[in-house]
Amino acid sequence: MTTNDISLAFAHPEDRAEASAGAAPRDRISLRDHVVEADIGAFQKERGHKQRLRFNVVVEVRPVTEPLEDDVDRILSYDRITEAIAAELAAERLNLLETLAERVAERILAEPAAMRVFIRIEKLDVGPYALGVEIVRSRAEVPVQRAGAEGDEAVHPLVVFLDNATIAAPDLSRRLDALQSRGLPLILTVGLPDFPRAVTGHKPTQRRIDLLAIEQNAWALAARDPRCVVVATRTEIDWAIRRGQSVVWAPSKLVLDAVDGPQGTSPVTLALWLAEMMSATALVVHGEVSVPAGSRVPVEKSQDSPLAK
Repeated sequence: MTTNDISLAFAHPEDRAEASAGAAPRDRISLRDHVVEADIGAFQKERGHKQRLRFNVVVEVRPVTEPLEDDVDRILSYDRITEAIAAELAAERLNLLETLAERVAERILAEPAAMRVFIRIEKLDVGPYALGVEIVRSRAEVPVQRAGAEGDEAVHPLVVFLDNATIAAPDLSRRLDALQSRGLPLILTVGLPDFPRAVTGHKPTQRRIDLLAIEQNAWALAARDPRCVVVATRTEIDWAIRRGQSVVWAPSKLVLDAVDGPQGTSPVTLALWLAEMMSATALVVHGEVSVPAGSRVPVEKSQDSPLAK
């Protein structure tokens, strides 16, 4: 590696963009030293504590072929870069800078004028230094899919809360058949199991224990019917929904990673939060449970009553 290679490796993304430019000329816009605070990081000590992130972004744009006429609508505005950063930080809590950089790049490359993007993100509060990641992505490498584009169809799943009596009911498979007959992908949610769980008297740890107990119940449901596949990530849920499949939600990851997640661990509140996040057709509730008021999705009470064993 030459001295020039080393210098370029630590240079500003704008210098790297210029050094790697092809024969076809492209204009560039840049965002330098944009500092925001965010809750991000894979380590437990980073959770619940905001830290400073510094963004340096360069976007190569398609040259404008018509007169600008000093019209901001004919260019890629700098605001689109800061808005992309803000939107991805608000979407969910992330563990990795790499994930954040990929998502910001994808959002920027969804802009018609954007052709290639250089993104450097650095953590400023980890020590007397900056730790960071830098990526380069081009439109050719990232297939852009806009929501609502031709050929896309919005799918609104059915979120279902199952109480313990329903999970244990001998006719559980029949009930699932009835739900599936509505022709919608199912996201099944469950509550706390009937057996005792540890009590810590400490809210953060108790929350994790309660979420893990709910997940134990999800696996108990999975043992009752082969259609009840337990999933934890938004990617897994989206994949299943696109294919019309049924899943059981293990809530810990999505709840703990959410920027503005649900308060507490009330199972029905978690189910309602998921239904709203997924733009569900409805939340169907089994059992004698109360649903918080003000839901943005319709709430239906199941007519099934647990059968005696």
